[in-house]
Amino acid sequence: MTADGPRDAPDASAAPHAAQAVDAVDAVDAADVVDVVALGESMVAFQPSRPGRLADVPSFDRGIGGAESNVACALAAAGHTARWVGRVGADGFGDHLVETVGSYGVDVSRVRRDPDRPTGVYFRTAGDRSGDAHEVAYYRAGSAASAMSVDSVGLDAVRAGRVLHLTGITAALSADCLHLLRELTAARPGRPLVSFDVNHRPRLWTDGDGPRILRELARGADLVFVGEDEAADVWGLDGVHAVRAAIPEPELLVVKQGAHGATLFHGEHALHVPAPRVDVVAAVGAGDAFAAGFLSATLRGLPARDRLRHGHLTAAAALAVPGDLAVPPTRDHADRLAALDDTAWGRLRLGPGWTQDPAAPEEVSTP
Repeated sequence: MTADGPRDAPDASAAPHAAQAVDAVDAVDAADVVDVVALGESMVAFQPSRPGRLADVPSFDRGIGGAESNVACALAAAGHTARWVGRVGADGFGDHLVETVGSYGVDVSRVRRDPDRPTGVYFRTAGDRSGDAHEVAYYRAGSAASAMSVDSVGLDAVRAGRVLHLTGITAALSADCLHLLRELTAARPGRPLVSFDVNHRPRLWTDGDGPRILRELARGADLVFVGEDEAADVWGLDGVHAVRAAIPEPELLVVKQGAHGATLFHGEHALHVPAPRVDVVAAVGAGDAFAAGFLSATLRGLPARDRLRHGHLTAAAALAVPGDLAVPPTRDHADRLAALDDTAWGRLRLGPGWTQDPAAPEEVSTP
């Protein structure tokens, strides 16, 4: 645990079910309990040394990529105890993944090594993912992670977190992975708070079942993250209230609205918090960072507005660097920015390197 005391998620006075879900994990061996467990595939990511088509780029820099491990790394960097549970090949790329994720302070002791299946890898161009010229080449079919199942991961270790973070990507990897996510999102006594990021990846859903399955899994979670544009693409929904109407079951629903901010639904109540202006370097990993920031503030028992602001700030750190992972602001730095009044928050502008300069001129104090 971190030094902030008991983990209540969300506010105990406003969300008793979620608080109970977190506290119920205390029945597990205390030595094994962490703040957050994130389960999913992580891959070795090859990022181009210069702009251009994949066919023209002569060399690549090696990194890592994976929605769930990204969240675990960001939370560990923010001072939380985090565990990544996954499956990688018994190969050099698997070694690199485990060592790199572990270097952020994440517990990787429950990552399984597969002697028969490889670690997934992918290559991408340097441009923005939303651009027409952006290319991504995945080599993940038959990967070690696709063999994750109810029987091949340690369910006790997966459930030994105050929060269990999952994404829709895992459900698309194989029938066994889908069965695993259905097991983890099923209503069971004593389960941790289940956080689910829809993370729709159309290329992974070849049978057309993605929209139905993703909605099913979201409805079984306690906390759901989804982009407003993503919900329009997947389910044909128009606007944040339509998203809530389609997914009424989760106690907390966060609809991300890009540069416009995000809306948090708690029951029927909706709270919108605008995002700060950011000088974007690359729009990669921002969604995972937002989830990490929101979860960090939730674990600390911060109020709803500050949870959304911490999500925005952690996303801003990711937007200001070229890769998937960024060093988040220190807790004191983020707390100070999250506490700004609405006028000062509205004037906030964050650029590359802002997390390393706590006294950045962008932080405008209210007169």
